[in-house]
Amino acid sequence: MNNRLPLPGRLWRVARLLGHLMAGLGLVSFRYGKLNRAGRAHAGRDWSRRLLRLTGVEIRVIGNQPELIPANTLLVANHVSWLDIFAMCSVSMSRFVAKSEIRRWPVLGWLVTRAGTLYIERGSRRDAMRVNDMLANAMLSGDAMAVFPEGTTTDGARLLPFKASLFESALRAGSVVQPVAIRYLNASGELSTAAPYIDQIHFLGSVWRLLSERQTIVELTFPTPYHAVNQSRHQLALTAYARIAGALRLPAGQDETWDMAAETPADQTA
Repeated sequence: MNNRLPLPGRLWRVARLLGHLMAGLGLVSFRYGKLNRAGRAHAGRDWSRRLLRLTGVEIRVIGNQPELIPANTLLVANHVSWLDIFAMCSVSMSRFVAKSEIRRWPVLGWLVTRAGTLYIERGSRRDAMRVNDMLANAMLSGDAMAVFPEGTTTDGARLLPFKASLFESALRAGSVVQPVAIRYLNASGELSTAAPYIDQIHFLGSVWRLLSERQTIVELTFPTPYHAVNQSRHQLALTAYARIAGALRLPAGQDETWDMAAETPADQTA
């Protein structure tokens, strides 16, 4: 089955997407800061859903979907695409912790920054401590926060070891940890090769590749959540890894020997 969209259809998507991005710039510049938490959640959810539609992406939710704003919750997801943030926000609104490079994304980087994304310098022990403090305080104030503990994107056919450092925030705040398994499929039901943001592809090239697909399906699976109490951050990471691997039907190969070998100095901070 040919899943490629003819060139006129791709260009029409580009035009509509640019219009939607301009609307997003207007939203965060003039209205977003004046809305209360519920208003921002609804606005962000609606904007993200329209973004998915304009890029030809259908969302499917599996499992028990969290509330629109799951208070004092740390959402933990595997990382495949730049679209992951918007797919998750189309279902349940949260603020994200992302690598600092995202700030430089054209337009979208500015939008997610204004929406409250926190940035972390990978491998920095001091920065991990700073972000943990901000995460814990935000969750204690009623926010939901989201992290991608693999630390990078994959092709969706594997799951990298989880870095445990940011799970410290859930311990400090006594949060609920909600695993989220993300999988992208093409129209034939096979793993999408267009959605993953990998292989050193430029951001705009990744957007064009996705827009060129006739249809893409993103599955969000929500396994059973659990409370961050009476466990180490390593145990919290292992539980999230196992539940996401199970939802993706991948081997749960991460074990107790992983934590010191795979982590950066920031992750090894007590």
